[in-house]
Amino acid sequence: FSLAPLVPRLSELLGIEVKKADDVIGPEVEKLVADLANGAVLLLENVRFYKEEEKNEPEFAKKLASLADLFVNDAFGTAHRAHASTEGVTKFLKPSVAGFLSQKELDYLDGAVSNPKRPFAAIVGGSKVSSKIGVIESLLEKCDILLLGGGMIFTFYKAQGLSVGSSLVEEDKLELATSLLAKAKEKGVSILLPSDVVIADKFAPDANSQTVPASAIPDGWMGLDIGPDSVKTFNDALDTTQTVIWNGPMGVFEFDKFAVGTEAIAKKLAELSKKGVTTIIGGGDSVAAVEKVGVADV
Repeated sequence: FSLAPLVPRLSELLGIEVKKADDVIGPEVEKLVADLANGAVLLLENVRFYKEEEKNEPEFAKKLASLADLFVNDAFGTAHRAHASTEGVTKFLKPSVAGFLSQKELDYLDGAVSNPKRPFAAIVGGSKVSSKIGVIESLLEKCDILLLGGGMIFTFYKAQGLSVGSSLVEEDKLELATSLLAKAKEKGVSILLPSDVVIADKFAPDANSQTVPASAIPDGWMGLDIGPDSVKTFNDALDTTQTVIWNGPMGVFEFDKFAVGTEAIAKKLAELSKKGVTTIIGGGDSVAAVEKVGVADV
């Protein structure tokens, strides 16, 4: 989308007339930049119109960087993306620094995680244990309660000797799952795995589904969400907390039928936020779930 609709609001917020370029690189943009008076603001067009942006192509980044003397990244929510306009330009611009909003976010996160108000709970979801090993190991050093959901739980179940039907399992991570559970016990962290799951006969939005105990998943069926008993248990545990970090969905929330667990967690965290509990949500899927439920601004 073009950034043209942002110009009036940006001008209003800054208290000056913001000019907009119709491109992000090229002679016309270079002339607009050269003609800028001190204190003037020029908004470039959306960099996503160029495929080179997300590919972080050095030549494109160099052209972007040639328009400026220094680089300030204040988009904390996209700072992890190695794109041309966020990471590529830093190779050609000195200084390249973080802005005040990024500083504020980092200070908040550092305080919340390094010195949290307790009890401190972490909710970790997502499809694979392998992608969350670092997150889980780090949180086990800090949290009091660890709640696990998403596809990764079936690797933990299988590691405990349970039948998981055709659910997603990382066979090469069974020993790791066992060791993580042992580490949690050793550190006195209360670890909660879902007691019931919503299963499906295929991976599709229109799949037949039923709720079963986690210990009773039949052959040929796969778990795609946490069940209602688990939601209640998780909510009860979260009610005791003062700080909560959430990373990763509880199920396949892209399919409405299997989004109930994830949406319930999102609503619970919104409720806790209103009561003064510190809640931090990270990861694209978790954020998308919060936005889908309509509680992102709570």
